[in-house]
Amino acid sequence: MNWITATKTGVMLSVHACPRAAQDQVQGLHGDAVKIRLHSPPVDGKANDALVAFLSRILDVPARALTIVSGLSARRKRVAITGVTEAAVRARLGL
Repeated sequence: MNWITATKTGVMLSVHACPRAAQDQVQGLHGDAVKIRLHSPPVDGKANDALVAFLSRILDVPARALTIVSGLSARRKRVAITGVTEAAVRARLGL
């Protein structure tokens, strides 16, 4: 499985989230997912909110364009992003 898949409305991104990091950053690939380090702790959905805010900022899309489809309480998540292309996401993430 690839870490990014094109859909009719945008892309589906597989993410391996690492909360409680020193700073928010894209770490690279972790198997079949992109590894994203987040400063926020995994408490009360704060890490999920931080992931959406970080991806929104990096990809230059509004936060409402991102939806965590699966993995709300796990490190491995699938995020649907509307209004972007696969090439644009790869370029903005540097992968």
